Amino acid sequence: MAIAKAERLMNLALCLLGTRRPLSKRELRESVEAYLEAGSDDSFNRMFERDKDDLRELGLVIETVENLDGEVGYLARRDSNRLPAITLDAEEAAALGLAAKVWQQARLAGAASGALQKLRAAGLPEDVDPYGAHSALEPRIPVHEAAFEPLMLACRDRRPVLFEYRKASAARPEPRHVEPWALECWRGHWYLAGFDRDRGAERVFRLSRITGRVRSRGTGFTASVPDVVTVRETVASWAGEIADRSALIRLRSGAGYPLRAKATKVRELGDGWDELEIPYGHGLDAWLVEFGPDVVVLEPAELRADVVDRLRAVAKG
Repeated sequence: MAIAKAERLMNLALCLLGTRRPLSKRELRESVEAYLEAGSDDSFNRMFERDKDDLRELGLVIETVENLDGEVGYLARRDSNRLPAITLDAEEAAALGLAAKVWQQARLAGAASGALQKLRAAGLPEDVDPYGAHSALEPRIPVHEAAFEPLMLACRDRRPVLFEYRKASAARPEPRHVEPWALECWRGHWYLAGFDRDRGAERVFRLSRITGRVRSRGTGFTASVPDVVTVRETVASWAGEIADRSALIRLRSGAGYPLRAKATKVRELGDGWDELEIPYGHGLDAWLVEFGPDVVVLEPAELRADVVDRLRAVAKG
């Protein structure tokens, strides 16, 4: 059915773009095969109005013109639906070339290559070689998670999804019903931002913690999509990157080098332990749990309690 509708929209668009005068509904019905198969005038009228709205939503400028006899006709003038000439200087072309080199998986690599070919035809400077072997910059954004592609399509199509998600502090995954908004890469990891229907709030999910298959669940969003989705800022806050306090921990000697790199103060305690003062932000408890018995939280008390709770949850399985 999706293919049939796409073909019907394409035929209608070609009719509207190919005419030099406005075409009436009757003429359009006789020109598009799918409209001839409509069972009644009412069925055709509903189908035509939906198709016309869909084409306008896709960006086609359709004019409605009334002739001297009062009959309404439609056309899409080519000059109104033609993109302006694309002019790129060497720096802009180089930036586009670098962007096209980022994607490694086949699906987006093909689209990027096709886009560059069209830009070359439109006047991309010939002395700019976006795929040159001697480029000083070799950007790469690897995508290893199987969930990336279905989530990318779900974000594009505004389709709710269902997947199993394992939190850092949980031993088993649990189902999450999400309205996906945006995907973003931060420090080598991909994250999804969206509206969690079960919790009734915005959430950010790390793709590497999604298990099993991502499945579509119905159509339409129940929550409005914000104009700006701050994935990186949210993840940075949850990861403790945004900190306004300090925590005091005891760390086993020779362990926890990432913690040592963040420490503002380090004091040797002896007996194989050091005392560290580190920035304290939201999500620090989840990070400390990853170091297991090599870390003991001294203060503040609420951080110590959160770490203990997470360790007990893991121990219970």
